Amino acid sequence: MTESKIGYNKIAKSLHWISAITIIGLFAAGFWMVGLDYYSEWYTTAPHWHKSVGIMLFILSLFRLFWKFISTSPGLIGSQFEKKAAAAAHHLLYVLLFTLFISGYLISTADGRGIEIFNWFTVPGLGSFIENQEDLAGLVHEYVAYTLIGLASLHALAALKHHFINKDNTLKKML
Repeated sequence: MTESKIGYNKIAKSLHWISAITIIGLFAAGFWMVGLDYYSEWYTTAPHWHKSVGIMLFILSLFRLFWKFISTSPGLIGSQFEKKAAAAAHHLLYVLLFTLFISGYLISTADGRGIEIFNWFTVPGLGSFIENQEDLAGLVHEYVAYTLIGLASLHALAALKHHFINKDNTLKKML
């Protein structure tokens, strides 16, 4: 069997782990940033980095979806329920992730300004579409971030369950 049938290919593994580490880092940074006050030296720097890394993760996630469609992935292991739950969880992870990207964009561009990405380029802002857009999008962003981290934690626990209890190669396919 080829590597793609036994496990995920190197690009898929790299995209998975880069995304996982980045998502955890963005969540931690976002959690920390909400406690910053106007006088903190990080008050403007941290959001700039959070937005820049978030946009880069968005681009990476688009590529990841493209890669997922053009490459072969190993089949899911487990009962029919586990296979359906795993497929649903994977789809929901992507939905939550893209909801975060959209809500983050709506927060940052509600005033019409674009988003500076590491001072390399600017993602144009489209302005506000609804009243209090930044506040509503902020609530969505917060709750979806917590939901994403919760589901990602379940995803990790399921992989550990497969490895230590079922003793199958589910986790090894991604390592």
